Amino acid sequence: MGGIHVNDRTVGVLENYDINVLRTWKGRGAILCDSDKGLLILKEYAGPRDKIFFQDALLNSIKKQGFNMVESILKAKDGELVVYDQDKVPYILKTYFDGRECNVRDTKECIQAVKTLALLHNASDMPDFQGSYEDAGFKIDKEYEKHNKELRKVRKFLREKSQKTNFEIFLLKHYDYFFDLALQVTEEVRFYLRETAPGQEKSSGVICHGDYQYHNILVPSANAVWNNDGQSFAVINFEKCIKDSPVRDLYLFMRKLLEKSDWSKELGITLLESYSSEKSMSPADYTHLYYRFIYPEKFWKIVNFYYNSGKAWIPGRNLEKLEKLLEQEQAKISFLENYKSTYGCFSFKAY
Repeated sequence: MGGIHVNDRTVGVLENYDINVLRTWKGRGAILCDSDKGLLILKEYAGPRDKIFFQDALLNSIKKQGFNMVESILKAKDGELVVYDQDKVPYILKTYFDGRECNVRDTKECIQAVKTLALLHNASDMPDFQGSYEDAGFKIDKEYEKHNKELRKVRKFLREKSQKTNFEIFLLKHYDYFFDLALQVTEEVRFYLRETAPGQEKSSGVICHGDYQYHNILVPSANAVWNNDGQSFAVINFEKCIKDSPVRDLYLFMRKLLEKSDWSKELGITLLESYSSEKSMSPADYTHLYYRFIYPEKFWKIVNFYYNSGKAWIPGRNLEKLEKLLEQEQAKISFLENYKSTYGCFSFKAY
């Protein structure tokens, strides 16, 4: 490594690579560097060792399919994808893009983001893809069963607690509504997968991004020069990539936008039409997305954060989030009723 010297032991990790570093600066939880290989980013790596090989193979395959606006993982001088600092902390070095995060308040950018997602899914739809990471895929009913078990445990804890804070009293007051909904949705999903679409969860060859959110979608800055072949946005941070239905990514991106727009029916339909204009959605996909939407995941997140963050001190933000969730519940129900009438089906009852 040549170039300027930076007095930071983390930057010393860059000595493992055959690059000439011109300058470095700190980004969000990472170090960015300008080099003779272009703009790069050095990040700690927290995943399993085998997963990084799977991720690298996926990124290379996506590019071969014509989707070029994804990162690449650089190999060190010894050919390894992961390097370690003097404290044995693992790092990876990736290419980066000169750009900014997608603006979730700009509808045009959000439309382009879901189109980009559809193009990414087209490129990562590889049923015969062989990666070295053993990953059997993801089952939505198993995910919800795990969430429900956690919700049941916290409800028991709250009921047995003698002295409750205002937040805990408020939480317990509304607990049964969301908990009962979670149980109902899980039963319906289990029934649907068993009776209506057996084996459906295994059929998709798509390898999802796993964390398709605005901060992992980059828009080129004003002076950036991207070799993008017509793709206007770049996608980064594939550490959570997983084989699953493409609905997994679509739901995560859409839910956050719909929450910010008070569950706007018009925005929801616009985003779905934008996605399906690039990658067609089956009736099963629409059903899967419906169940993703109706499960009270935001409530589970609030409860999970409360229970695992130390209950002696409860941030006021928790109460604000719960109040906002309750305020939006009717709008969400209205959105889902409109969704059902627009996309059909959804009358699966397990009891």
